[in-house]
Amino acid sequence: MVADTFVELVGTDPVVQGLVGGIVIAAMNLFGASLVLVWRNPSERALDAALGFAAGVMLAASFTSLILPGIEATPGGSPVPVLAGVLLGAAFLDRADVLVPHAHYLLTGKRRSDAADPPDTLPISEERLASLVLFVLAITLHNMPEGLSVGVGFGSGNVENALALMLAIGIQNIPEGLAVSVAAVNAGLDRRAYAAFAGIRAGVVEIPLAVFGAVAVTLAAGILPYAMGFAAGAMLFVIGDEIIPETHRHGHERVATLGLMLGIVVMLYLDVSLAA
Repeated sequence: MVADTFVELVGTDPVVQGLVGGIVIAAMNLFGASLVLVWRNPSERALDAALGFAAGVMLAASFTSLILPGIEATPGGSPVPVLAGVLLGAAFLDRADVLVPHAHYLLTGKRRSDAADPPDTLPISEERLASLVLFVLAITLHNMPEGLSVGVGFGSGNVENALALMLAIGIQNIPEGLAVSVAAVNAGLDRRAYAAFAGIRAGVVEIPLAVFGAVAVTLAAGILPYAMGFAAGAMLFVIGDEIIPETHRHGHERVATLGLMLGIVVMLYLDVSLAA
């Protein structure tokens, strides 16, 4: 089994496993960010398909690796703690988006409600750079539940589900990292320098949060169902509020939807094969 091999290589300490999981997903983000070095001008259609695929992977993983295992981990199999965590996770991201502008706005320079407004009077380079900084903050915020979910997964003790979740988050980090690098290039920054920065930025957030998630549920086992629900709710909020609307903005709804369906199928296959 893949899980047995992972345990042989990493050991049985869930905190160490969470650390390794965080490093893996951060490395896959760096890989995605670095793709801009060879894929210099990805089309909107290609990016929408890739982000749709990422959304499908995350959607399936939220249920197979967080919500359902969280219910199984609840005494008596009650879904209430997990569902409460889902609502808390969604509420957290909703409130956070009040403080940090939507990734949609930061990618386009326009809010959904003022798409027809005239451009700002700031010089275009300054405007783009300001949008880029806010975009990095927004993506960093949205990476927080991803790192946390990987740590919570390993902290639960279910290595098979945790590995599936780690792969799911890592896979979706690839197109996300590429999207950040493309935004940086559009702002006029150097491809190589920012590709490296994007990977470092992701690691700074995801690695410690993965460790935190593993430590938290290890020290307080009673919060595990809530933590798994929280991570799932936060990811589902990002999917519904950011990723899917963004992939449907450019007239590529069909290819984005096909990408989403493919992502769901791939994640379900990974989940079954890793547990075999």
